[in-house]
Order: sequence, then C-alpha cells, then structure tokens
Amino acid sequence: MDDPKKLQRAALMRNHNFKWLLRGGVISMLGDQLTMVALPWLVLKLTGDTLALGLVIALMSVPRAIFILIGGAVVDRYSPKRVLMLSKYANALLLGLLTLLVLNNQPTMTVSLSASLSVTLDLNAHLTLMIIYVLALGIGLAQAFGIPSGTSIMPQAIAAEHLQAANGFLMGLRQLSMLIGPLMAAGLLALSGNSGGVIADARGLAFAFGLDCLSFLASAWTLSKVGKLATPAQQEAPQSVLRSVGAGLMMVWNDVPMRMCFIYWGIVSLFIGGSMQVAIPVLASEQLHGASTLGLLMGANGAGMLLGMAGAAAAGARLRFASFGTLLLLVDGVAGLLVMPLGAVHAAWQAAALMLALGLLSGYMQINVFTWIQRRVPPHMMGRAMSIFMFIFMGLAPLSAAVTGWVLTMISLSQLFFGGGIILVVFAALAYLLTPIRDITSSTNTPQPQ
Repeated sequence: MDDPKKLQRAALMRNHNFKWLLRGGVISMLGDQLTMVALPWLVLKLTGDTLALGLVIALMSVPRAIFILIGGAVVDRYSPKRVLMLSKYANALLLGLLTLLVLNNQPTMTVSLSASLSVTLDLNAHLTLMIIYVLALGIGLAQAFGIPSGTSIMPQAIAAEHLQAANGFLMGLRQLSMLIGPLMAAGLLALSGNSGGVIADARGLAFAFGLDCLSFLASAWTLSKVGKLATPAQQEAPQSVLRSVGAGLMMVWNDVPMRMCFIYWGIVSLFIGGSMQVAIPVLASEQLHGASTLGLLMGANGAGMLLGMAGAAAAGARLRFASFGTLLLLVDGVAGLLVMPLGAVHAAWQAAALMLALGLLSGYMQINVFTWIQRRVPPHMMGRAMSIFMFIFMGLAPLSAAVTGWVLTMISLSQLFFGGGIILVVFAALAYLLTPIRDITSSTNTPQPQ
C-alpha cells in the first residue's frame, strides 16, 4: 500500500500554483540574502561608522514593522497576488537604483575645459549616505506589504489539505537560502577585486544588488503564472483597517500567557535584539578581516537554524523535558552564554561555531514558538496575531540596532557582546523567577482572560 504522505507530496508537486510559487520563492529568498550581506558591508566600507550602519538598518526595518499591520489589512481587503506583485516591482526598482549608484563610485573625475584649465568633479556625491537612507526606507516600506501578501497567498492558491506540506517546503527552503545566500554574497565580494573607486569591492556589491533586483523581476514573472486565487470565507463582519488591527491587539492582550510572552520578547528585542545586526558585520570587518567571513558567519547561523528546525520537526514533543515557558527561558539563557565570547574571538572558525550553535537554538525554538501561537489563536485572527509577533522583532530590534551603532562609539566590540550576553541571561532568569512564563504549557489552551 502506498504511503499517504508520499502520495500527498506527489500531488502537491503536481499542483500548478504551488510549482510557480515554489520557483518564485526560491529565487526571491536567495536574492534577499545577497542584500542582507551586501547592504551592511556597503555602509561599513563607505563610512566606517557603526552609527550609520545602525541607522540604515533602523530606517529599513522600523517602517516595515510599523506598516506591516496596515499591510496585512490591505492584503485582506485586496488580492494578495496584486499586492505582492506591486511590492516586487517596487523592490526591483529600488535595488536597481542602488546597483547603479554603487557602480558609479569613482572618487573624482577631472574635466579639461582648456589647455590650462581643468575642473575636478566629485562623483562620490551620487553615493551619499542620504541616498542610501532613502533607498533603505523605500525597501522597508515595500517589504511591509510584501511580507503579509506573501504569507497570505498560499492558502488561497492551493487546497487546504496541502497547506502543511507546502509550508514545510517553503520554511525549509528559507533556511537553506540563509545558508547558501550569504556564502554567495561573500564569494561575490571576495572575487570582485579592487574597482578603483571609493569602495574597493564595489563590483561585487553591485553584482549582489543587481542579482537581487533580477530576482524580484524573475519572481514577479513566476507569480504572474499563478492561477486564480480562491476567495476566503468571510469569518467576521467587515470593519475598517484600524479597527481590524485594534481587534488583533485586544485579542493578544486579553490572553494572559500570550501577553506575557509577547511583552518578554518585546523587552529582549528592544534591549539586545538589534545588537547582532550591527555587531556581526563589525566583527567580520574589524577582527576577522573580510566580507567572506561575514558570509561564513551568516551561513553558519543559517545552517544552525536549519538543523534546529529539522530537529524540532522530527522529534516533536519527544525532546520536551520542560514546559514551553521554561524551555523558552532556558534556551534564551544558553544563547546569552554563547553571545558573551563572540567579541573576543579572532579566528573565523571560532565565530562560525558560536553562530552555528546560536542558529541551532533559534531554529529549534522558532518551530516551538510558531506552533504554540498557532494552537492558541483562532484561525480568523491568525494573520493579525502573526503580524503583531513580527512587529515585535521587526520594529523593536531595529531601534536596538540604531542605539548599538551609537554605543559602539563609546565601548569596545568585546564589551558589547559580553554585556549583551549578560543582559539576555539576566532577563531570562528574572522572567523565570518573577513571572508565570515558566508555567506556560505547549498544549492547546483556551485563552485566559485578564
């Protein structure tokens, strides 16, 4: 007798819409990883200023987080395919402009007006930080609508019985892209050589941004091949965008265990969540000496997350030796201990090993957290609950990133990592001792009112 799971996977891979969504997802996710490595490297090489790096990350991430709640409501009102298509074209345009700006990075050009008169023009004005700030802001706004539309299109594009397998495919591919993409970006930067401009490895940076631009255009083409989407069943009375967002916020607030976890994640994200986004590129640039090392670190973290997710999915509850809340705080405490020595390493393999371990913990816990939220939240509120969850990490962490850039002007990198690790350990310990988070279970629960 044939295995039902194998038959279901075979049927899914024959599905017209899923095949095109899968192809587009692979292309787009790889392109995104190129920019995640190239953009911080561009800012560091252009300015050498950690404060500027933190501000660029904040400008890209804060608008994305703020408008993602609005984006989710817009997607519910209009077609997710239409919104996703527009966001892809907007991202392609912005990355195309960034590619051209990076290529035009010659420091000066002398123009002869006569035999005895010449004028030196500063062409580096085309690559000012202000332009990068504007482009980062635009990318963040485009992603605010692209993320909710991308997560909403699958349930309308394929049958309900295929959703679990389809989401599993995409989640695994996302983690693979986190492993392969940074290594591709590092290879581009390492092999590009000196372009003779303000930025020594501008050709590699431009190639990375250009490939990401092409990835958005290619994935927009694959999206156009997706057939007509199913109309979702109406599950609540129509209401304004702001009322819909407010209903989601009230649902989370009135569920005490969810409220406690969201507040805890928000505090951790605000204080140390963005530190790694700034500190890891700085570590690769100042102590490990190379863009290839940054790709290696990001790739190691992606590989760890993939292994952690695979372990959580394969083992399920068999590895559960504590309640969900206790496990959450224990993992955070161990992660803090791993962060502490990162700033003191001077060998790439040591930093990669620590990043691999951190990714392993993160991937394992991510599966548990998503499963816990899905078990607690009513299906018709799931989109808003997940948008609030993403807001915590996409909105508060960038504020931490901006502050981290400023803090690094006053303390050393090793002090930043050591202090951040201590903060995470202390927060996890205080949450265990002073809050009921430790008693939260992973079983299906009826939301507990205030």
